[in-house]
Amino acid sequence: MATANVVVYATQWCPFCVRARQLLEHKQVAYELIDVGQEPARRGEMMSRAAGAHTVPQIFINGEHIGGCDDLYALERAQQLDSKLAPNP
Repeated sequence: MATANVVVYATQWCPFCVRARQLLEHKQVAYELIDVGQEPARRGEMMSRAAGAHTVPQIFINGEHIGGCDDLYALERAQQLDSKLAPNP
């Protein structure tokens, strides 16, 4: 099943990163994981895309900055996440 283009900037040890990835995996959403712990040079890219946000995770769906783990779960609770994850036309 095709889904939206999802990019997650994260680290392996961050519990919020793990929770965000678990929700996406539960929804069977493929995503690109950019591990800023393994690739510290990409943190600047993340901050630029996320309007200066420096904490992880930072999540993008179809280029839209969603925010972090709490923001992702808030979309889910508001029943808005599935429509954002629908295939990009």
